[in-house]
This record gives sequence, C-alpha cells and structure tokens, in this order.
Amino acid sequence: MTFKRVMKFLGLLFGFLAGVTAVIVAWFTRRMVAPARQPLWATPSEMGLAFENVQFPAKDGVRLSGWFIPAAGSERGGASIILVHGWAWNRLGDAAGDLLADLSGMTPVELLRLAHALHYEGYHVLMFDLRNHGESAAQPPVTFGLTEANDLLGAIAYMETRPEVNAKRLGVIGFSMGANALLYALPQTIAVCAAIAVQPTTISSFAEAYATDLMGLPGRVILPLVEAAYTAISGVRLTALQPAFAAAGAGATPVLFIQCKEDPWGSMEDANRLAAATPLGEGPLYVDGSHHYQGYQYLVENPRIAVAYFEQYF
Repeated sequence: MTFKRVMKFLGLLFGFLAGVTAVIVAWFTRRMVAPARQPLWATPSEMGLAFENVQFPAKDGVRLSGWFIPAAGSERGGASIILVHGWAWNRLGDAAGDLLADLSGMTPVELLRLAHALHYEGYHVLMFDLRNHGESAAQPPVTFGLTEANDLLGAIAYMETRPEVNAKRLGVIGFSMGANALLYALPQTIAVCAAIAVQPTTISSFAEAYATDLMGLPGRVILPLVEAAYTAISGVRLTALQPAFAAAGAGATPVLFIQCKEDPWGSMEDANRLAAATPLGEGPLYVDGSHHYQGYQYLVENPRIAVAYFEQYF
C-alpha cells in the first residue's frame, strides 16, 4: 500500500513539474518569437522637444513607426543619429516594469534622455520601433538582429530622403539586439559614417548565461527545450545567429563597442571577439558594473561619450 502511495505521489510530482516546465518553455519561446509589446510611455514633447511622427518601410517592406527629432541648431550641418533599441523594448528603451524585470534586476533604460542630449548637441535624431516591437508591424519571428537589420537599412534609406539630413554625416547607436542589427546591416550599406554598438552579443551564449543567472541549474535543463521550440517555430537555430560573421564585412565604418565588465548575461570574451571581427572595431570600452543593464545605462548617463566619438568622424 505504501509503495502504491509513493508511486502515486511521484507520478503527481512528475506531472506537476512537467506542467510547470511546459508553461515556462511556452512563455520564454513566445517571448523570443514575438515578445509582448511595451506601450510608449512618453513622447519627445514631454522633454520640450519638437518631433514628427514618421512611418517608413524596412528594406523588405515591413511598416516601421518612429519619431524624427530635428536638431536644435544647424551648426553640425545636418549630422544625424539613428537610435536602435533592444529585444522586447521599444523606441523609448525599456520600462523594466514587469515581474521578469523585478526577478532579473533590470532597470529602466530611457533612450529619450540620450535623444534629448544628442538633439541639443546639434544632431537630428531618429527613434523608431523595430518590427514586432512598439507600434511597428508584426513580422515574426524575432531573429535577434538578422532580419532586424532590414529595419535599420530602411531607417537609413528614410533619413536619406529628408532634405535637412546630410546623408554623408549619418551615425547609428544600437543597443543589444539593435547593436546586433547594426553589425548585420553594415555589410549591406556604406551610408553609416560611424557607429556605436552597446553590448551586442552572440545570442546562443547570451541565452545560456541568461537562463543560468535567472534560474540556476533548472535554467540549463529548460534552455535546450526553449531553443528546440524556437527553432521549430521560427526555422532558425540560435547557434546559426553569428553577428561576428557579419561584422567581418563591416568595411570602412568605425564601430565603438561598449560592454559592462561583470555582465552576468554577456562576457568580455564575446565582446572582444565581436570587436576583433569588425575591421574598424574600436574598444571594447569596458564600463564598471555587475549587471547587464548597467552597460546600457552608461551611454544614457554619459552622452558626451557618443558626441565625442561621432565628432571624430563627422
């Protein structure tokens, strides 16, 4: 009788654990393929900035939405910066306001603060939502920079149509997946004079570190299931997403890499490899911090780093 009770208990426990695992796998797979959209929580007008709502097509035709913020003056001769946000963010950055953010230690990333600083330094600024994010059209799956490069290429083409923009003085700042999109886009364009890649990553390495940091040993068990589900739905293997291969074709565009020193979700080795693969890769500029998001915050809190960098090449 006792044996039967033990087996019944073990069966119930196994069923419970299997059910919990299935829910976790489904949730993370959904977040990877098409993350829940963060609504826009502010506009440039709330920081006293004039702006224009804009829409334009990605290189492959996907509708993208954004804001064009004209420069405060004309002393920079039409120089412009495109900001490219990260995975599960929107053009404003990351509100970091959900349970996952609380569990993982994420902090809000306010890209509007960076746009504000660049505007008053005399740059036109384009902020836009990548596909499957914000107010842009849905075109799943998310590929962590590979297809999102088409969005950046569409943004570049759009900026080249604006009369106030000097197409020969165009820069890009990409964060996370936006930095990956930058590396994938550079071999396909010569329009970018200089760029800053804030914590780009080899996604398979990031996924392993992220899962381990968030869930410990169970994360290592669940990750292969999530990867298999993502591949089954998207047709893309995470190990096939290698921005370093694309970065090798970046040509004559100088790229400054920024990486948090003690990032539990990334690594200095990966950052070094990406920078070394880029013909004119500079850095990485390693910043103090023990969390992934401190690497993002660094440039937002120190916009003069970006301004000084672009001044070298514009």
